[in-house]
Amino acid sequence: MKPQKNLGIWMDHSIANVIDLKSKTHNQSIESHFDFEIKKEALAKSESLMHNKKQQMDDAYFKEISDVILNYENVILFGPTNAKTELHNYLELDSHFKDIDIKVVPSDKMSKNEKVAFVLNYFYN
Repeated sequence: MKPQKNLGIWMDHSIANVIDLKSKTHNQSIESHFDFEIKKEALAKSESLMHNKKQQMDDAYFKEISDVILNYENVILFGPTNAKTELHNYLELDSHFKDIDIKVVPSDKMSKNEKVAFVLNYFYN
């Protein structure tokens, strides 16, 4: 039986920590480029523009994360905000992810070691 390729992603709307337990460093980060300055700039022009800009940048953020997910068989999305659910909904619209088992689990803010332990516990206990 071939070993499963498991991935944990702790995320909120600003950063995603990608945790591959088979990797030597365990962790890579993907950052959203929608920050306070961009929000302030867009909001100064119009609220509608700000929402459109946020949607575009969230889509780019989710696309970057989804490119990583394609290399795995089992994925757990966890974190303190609803960003994990938004990503899950984004992935469900794409048929490339239909054979990947993706679960969403709520969690709190965590240190790097706590995130790795959470993923270890989820996949191996």
